[in-house]
Amino acid sequence: MGVRLLVLAVLSVALMVVDARFTLLKPVRSQMSLVLMESYWITDLPQRLWQGVASQFGSRTELVAENEKLKTENLLLQGRMQKLAALTEQNVRLRELLNSSALVNEKVEVAELIGMDPNPFTHRIIINKGERDGVVLGQPVLDARGLMGQVVELMPYTSRVLLLTDTTHSIPVQVNRNGLRAIASGTGNPERLELRHVADTADIKEGDLLVSSGLGQRFPAGYPVATVKEVIHDSGQPFAIVRAVPTAALNRSRYLLLVFSDNRTPEERANDAAVAQEAQDRQGGDSATPPAPAPVPATVPKPQVTTPAATTPATTPPAAPAATPAKPTAHQPVARQPASQPAKPAAKPPASTPAATPATRGAREE
Repeated sequence: MGVRLLVLAVLSVALMVVDARFTLLKPVRSQMSLVLMESYWITDLPQRLWQGVASQFGSRTELVAENEKLKTENLLLQGRMQKLAALTEQNVRLRELLNSSALVNEKVEVAELIGMDPNPFTHRIIINKGERDGVVLGQPVLDARGLMGQVVELMPYTSRVLLLTDTTHSIPVQVNRNGLRAIASGTGNPERLELRHVADTADIKEGDLLVSSGLGQRFPAGYPVATVKEVIHDSGQPFAIVRAVPTAALNRSRYLLLVFSDNRTPEERANDAAVAQEAQDRQGGDSATPPAPAPVPATVPKPQVTTPAATTPATTPPAAPAATPAKPTAHQPVARQPASQPAKPAAKPPASTPAATPATRGAREE
């Protein structure tokens, strides 16, 4: 019995060393997760049954009050969403002007918490989305209030998430009020984060909101991380002590969001941006060439407007009536001229000679 116990102890120690030093047991762990997933489902079954029974026997008064509350929140959120839609469109236009490749709206997927790490010195949870669902290592995870952590281990149908408050986790943040950058590190306390290496003269105060800066190319920018709780200035130390409280409900959230952001490398992003800029320049060059002949239609109408000007009628009619009174016997030319120029000859002959009047009358009688 003692020998068997010793062999099992040596074998367990060897397996722990191999698992810690090498990656040989990762396939075995992935296959074991398939078996353990059934145990997770079975252990979670009583709680789900209890929640189902409690929801069925909820009082009508509570349901009506909750319905009214949800209606009010829905109206408030719709009002905010209307403003957010305008701000989003404005942000898109500004990013297009800046030729930025950053994403405005990331794709998200809902996941559910199905387990927690029993080790009290590590803050890790297990969610019901894995490699088969498109989850990748380092993928950000957040809840309805803010960032929670990132995926650190993948299995076919489940994943392990390292929370922000773990002692081995750090995230680049910035103060939402003035853009001051810092590093928020976990302390092992689920209700506290610390900002490392913040200058004693830095403009940071209690109540400031810390958001992700996106500098590490891991977490998307702009998501809330924590709220500054305490700032301690010590004149003898070069750095201030800044403590913050995570905005996410790390110990209470059950439904989480997996953020699918842009997974391209900085080189790929730069190449894509260069290709897009080159295509935009070509399109701009092609659209700039057609307007070159635009001045031609502007100059063509000018001769058409000046040709029917008053020069031709002003010069020719005075010459024609002056020649017609000299030949009173030629009735036919005199009768044709007023037909072509009815306004001018009718006024000119009575003023020039009285002998032209009988000639014209005789021509009209004939």
